Amino acid sequence: MLKKFALILVLFATVGLVFATGTAEKKEELPWKPTKPIQIIVPWAAGGSTDQVTRVVAGELEDHLGQKIVIVNQPGASGSVGTKSCLDAPHDGYTWTAGAAADLGGYKVLGFLDTTLDDWVLYLDVANVAVVSVNPNTPYKTFDDLLKAFKEKPGQISVATAGQSSAGHNAIEAIRKYTGIEYKHVTYDGGNPAVIATVAGETEVVTQLAVEQADMLRGKKLRALAVLADKPLELKGYGTIPSINKWIPQLKSAPNYFGIWVPKDVPKEVIETFNILWDKVIKNSQKLKDYAAQRGAIFDPAYGDEAKKKVFPFLQQVLWIYYDAGKAKMSPEAIGVPRPQ
Repeated sequence: MLKKFALILVLFATVGLVFATGTAEKKEELPWKPTKPIQIIVPWAAGGSTDQVTRVVAGELEDHLGQKIVIVNQPGASGSVGTKSCLDAPHDGYTWTAGAAADLGGYKVLGFLDTTLDDWVLYLDVANVAVVSVNPNTPYKTFDDLLKAFKEKPGQISVATAGQSSAGHNAIEAIRKYTGIEYKHVTYDGGNPAVIATVAGETEVVTQLAVEQADMLRGKKLRALAVLADKPLELKGYGTIPSINKWIPQLKSAPNYFGIWVPKDVPKEVIETFNILWDKVIKNSQKLKDYAAQRGAIFDPAYGDEAKKKVFPFLQQVLWIYYDAGKAKMSPEAIGVPRPQ
């Protein structure tokens, strides 16, 4: 009898443990429960760096929010058109935007849009690096070959980017600052169109991000000459891309962070929900880790004050490059960005 009673107790304990475990595994109750689909405005063309990673992140968030997240591509004016659409929409949590934090933080200095990082809460997902690549039919086998050509033919070699202040433009402007080269700037509505243009032979060079070039590099439609980072880039299925510091040692490039931006005056419960999702979901996302590894990005989610600290070095570098080149409408100091030491 005692044995039967003990067995019953064990069974009840086991059932209780199963229920307790099941309860623990249920999704955490979130402060904000959206009642309709959410829109993320990607202010660049489809297929580019922002579009790629935003779709991965949106897929990870949908199930937890219980609503569809709709991606809307709205390119124009170096991303400022789509970003303004988010600012102009009701700040109720149902309209977000995305992109590179350096773009968002630089719009006011460059005269595109009256906004700064202080107007937003930042939710970072990955950091990206720019790669200098050429059409394989060009004669440039190394970055040294390209650098010599830039100097021999000032203003004649065409460089494709996603437009002024885009990642690609930031990269070629950094190179110009430290080498004195001049180039022919050809702009497109996003990183992917810029890459395709170079593949098609419309331009000789593209300086957009590794994530945007990865497939074309692996398919031998582009030839990578250098990565704007202090270490070589190992790209799966392609090989090693040398650091630009081999040729320009004084060029120091900080990580270029990407993410989703939410106006800071959305309801408090929206921010609280985002914070929880970044801690519990995005920071542990295997899909986002796999995306970063496959496309040459850096998995490094963060939000809030930590995010602003991470993005500041690259923003500072970029804004002062533009200011020193005479391409800014005001000093970066006007928005609290001092000159790098």
